[in-house]
Amino acid sequence: MSALQAKLDATEERIATHTMPQGGWSGAARNVALARLRSMGLPSRRDEYWKYTRPDTLTQVGATQASVLVTDEVPVFDAIDTLQIVFIDGVFDAAASDELELEGISIERLETAETDIHWAQGLYGALEANGQAPVERPLAALNTAFATDGVLLHVTGTPSKPIQLTYHHKSDTSDAVLHHVIKLDAGAEVTVLENGPAAARFNKCMEVEVADGAKFHHVRTQGRDHERRVATHIFARLGTESTFKSFTLTANGVMTRNECVIELTGDDAHATVAGAALGDGDFHHDDTVFITHDAVNCESRQVFKKVLRNGATGVFQGKILVKAGAQKTDGYQISQSLLLDEDSQFLAKPELEIYADDVACSHGSTSGAIDEDALFYLRSRGVTHGEATDMLTLSFLAEAVEEIENEALADEINERLAAWLARRRS
Repeated sequence: MSALQAKLDATEERIATHTMPQGGWSGAARNVALARLRSMGLPSRRDEYWKYTRPDTLTQVGATQASVLVTDEVPVFDAIDTLQIVFIDGVFDAAASDELELEGISIERLETAETDIHWAQGLYGALEANGQAPVERPLAALNTAFATDGVLLHVTGTPSKPIQLTYHHKSDTSDAVLHHVIKLDAGAEVTVLENGPAAARFNKCMEVEVADGAKFHHVRTQGRDHERRVATHIFARLGTESTFKSFTLTANGVMTRNECVIELTGDDAHATVAGAALGDGDFHHDDTVFITHDAVNCESRQVFKKVLRNGATGVFQGKILVKAGAQKTDGYQISQSLLLDEDSQFLAKPELEIYADDVACSHGSTSGAIDEDALFYLRSRGVTHGEATDMLTLSFLAEAVEEIENEALADEINERLAAWLARRRS
């Protein structure tokens, strides 16, 4: 049997474990996504963008899943006033969620949006399909085909508070597939927060269209669940003078693959994708980003910092593609790791592909240990070794956290980082 046939057979085996929701306005997009998935097959280590990450636990039927973690940790963003939408193992929990009503935004669920013609019909699966070239993203196609629920957010103004999507994991056999569609009208602005592991194995997709002059802010945390296995995808399209900002904090988890695909299609648009990851032991964390500049005078930033120890692995694959005619592009990309021992590793693949001549693009990737001079300086002033290491670690992560525009959210993230480091020190 050829490797290709084995890959396609494994894909069919995985497809057989899912049931596609039938009918409705998303039906056509689901069928097209299924055909797309069957054509390319689920990812394997032979695929270029999976050579650093084994997809087995995300793709195989019967793969080991995460046990439920019981914790008394205060939920993330608990002190911030938000409209909360809760999913338990991928199933919407109405009792734990707020009323889905807020000025400046319409909120619906994918599962119950029953109209034959819906505003999301032109978006559901569209950005995901467009993001399949030049790099295939089969887990995203699987998501579009089989997503059981998600939220549909149509932002027409500026809601008075953030929308928080909270995911709880309460079954060690759950396999959640959620798909969110977010559309911002011209001049609208919204903040979307996400936290929690959602399920023993989690596949999530978010499609975001940001119209002219609109602003989308996104902050998520992936933590608490020590055995989490998750694949996430964000597909975004930006209009003229629009803004897209996304930050992810990841702590714990056996396997995390976060993909972000962004198209800047309107002049003077800005996109930022940032992340801070803390890994200890059996931890594999992969950030894969692809940003396409297809308009004039646009700016993009990729800022990723990973702290790794006890054999943890971090991966960064980031690309900036500047198309012909996308003059005055400013593309910045930095990926750095802090290795707290000799057993951990950081694998990086930064890329620039430029077809315009008036651009300012840069990328850099470094790995290193704690600065011994700075550590000695702190120790000489009475700071313990553990506390000094934590201080320097937080300083290392600061550049990524600073990409969060809202100070209250940035403070919350810094508190979570400090708490994680303190727990590991005790």
